[in-house]
Amino acid sequence: MPAKKVYIASDHGGFLIKKKLVSFLKQKGWAVEDLGPFTLQPDDDYPDYAIPMAKKVAGDKNSLGIVACRNGQGVCIASNKVKGIRAVTGFSRQQAETTRKDDNANILCLPADYLSEPEIKNIVSAWLGTDFSNAARHKRRLRKVSALEK
Repeated sequence: MPAKKVYIASDHGGFLIKKKLVSFLKQKGWAVEDLGPFTLQPDDDYPDYAIPMAKKVAGDKNSLGIVACRNGQGVCIASNKVKGIRAVTGFSRQQAETTRKDDNANILCLPADYLSEPEIKNIVSAWLGTDFSNAARHKRRLRKVSALEK
């Protein structure tokens, strides 16, 4: 798979796993841009990081995004408010693969409180290693979803 750009962000709940993922992704050969936070801020708010990250992904069609918080849902909701974003929460390797293959997800939202570091790295590897199938039925469905953004 050709190297792509990965934008990564978190709030305080995903801060520690984000730091580990930055190193992990760089070791795997991905171009990574960390969008913060850069120090642990226990009172920060996930939209302050998820939304700018989603805007970067939306503006760079050759990129993907990864964002983490405690349950993965807040960052997913915020990211999906940005036009062109298809953010999903990843709870398993198989689920993550199908979100890329079938749904062409461009942001992976991680629940830091519910998965171990090895599980998260396995999910991230599967997600980044899976391409969109380009199957006609999936393209048709995505066109219907995209129509809502117009």
